[in-house]
Amino acid sequence: MMGKAVAAVVTLLLISAVGTKGKALPRSAIELRCQCVGTHSKFIHPKFIHNVNLVPSGPHCKNVEVIATLTDGREVCLEPTAPWVKLIIKAILDK
Repeated sequence: MMGKAVAAVVTLLLISAVGTKGKALPRSAIELRCQCVGTHSKFIHPKFIHNVNLVPSGPHCKNVEVIATLTDGREVCLEPTAPWVKLIIKAILDK
């Protein structure tokens, strides 16, 4: 009897895992963790950057995060200490 219950629970877990595969969870306004796992420091020409989001450090993440949305829709985390990224940040803050 116990084996059937375990098999039923495992089956339900597998079905729920298959049903969620490939679905992106919506971003909440307040993330409780860093959004950038790694950063990109090589130069990206401004004509390929659609939007830049600057996320200051805080209780959710100790790092300042610079997230660029490219014209093809991809999001790239930029290295905030790279000289060209510093120029972008300065331009955003001066606006």
